[in-house]
Amino acid sequence: MTEAAARRTPGAPCWVSLIVHGLSATQEFYGNLFGWEFRPGPEELGPYVRALLDGKEVAGIGQLPPDRHLPIAWTTYLATEDADLTAEVIRACGGTVAVGPIVAGSAGRLAIASDPSGAVFGIWQASAHVGTALAGEPGTPVWNELVTRETSSVAKFYQAVFGFELEAVVSADFDYQTLHLEGRPVAALHGVGHALPRDRGPHWMTYFEVDDADDAAARVVELGGHVLQPPREGSSGRLATVADPEGAVFTIVRSADR
Repeated sequence: MTEAAARRTPGAPCWVSLIVHGLSATQEFYGNLFGWEFRPGPEELGPYVRALLDGKEVAGIGQLPPDRHLPIAWTTYLATEDADLTAEVIRACGGTVAVGPIVAGSAGRLAIASDPSGAVFGIWQASAHVGTALAGEPGTPVWNELVTRETSSVAKFYQAVFGFELEAVVSADFDYQTLHLEGRPVAALHGVGHALPRDRGPHWMTYFEVDDADDAAARVVELGGHVLQPPREGSSGRLATVADPEGAVFTIVRSADR
């Protein structure tokens, strides 16, 4: 078990959240899948709960207003020391800020933005809430990856806004760049060309650790979700891409180093 409650390096993924239509049903799905328990969180954007493992916060789930019909998707939040300044830089570099920056009670300050390709992400300026408080255990976010058409142009955006160092895979048929901060890999960009899903476009993907990818994929179906890419071996371990009952897509992985 790894404690992960320290303040994150600016640019590092620090939190993931999901906004859905049916908050109670979504809590039941993820509670049964990952063993999450829940407690109320800040409600500046509406009803919101934080998911807990062993009493430690690992993710957030909120509820859309009845009249809002936005895509249901997990959102990756990147740490910042100044949400207002980062929002200005996002705009200056060709991105869009759709929400905020706003105050989330005593927890911190946030904004929801999109990069020039349209992929949505959040920025988080921590106060009382620094982000995910547990890492490496089943049910915790273990990796975040931007799935996009091609990485070269969007990589320049993230590098300019967050100061990432880029490490590209040298391959004619594999477009992949790892984002590093202080010499450590923190996220990645994956260009998939025409394989990019038309119904989602460029998007950030959250990977959740599981004990067994095959069992977890079967459990997703039992709980009313869907398997989009069945369990397979990857460079990071055995993984599957799945969707919850409202269509939020995520990846489950049994990491190779576990």
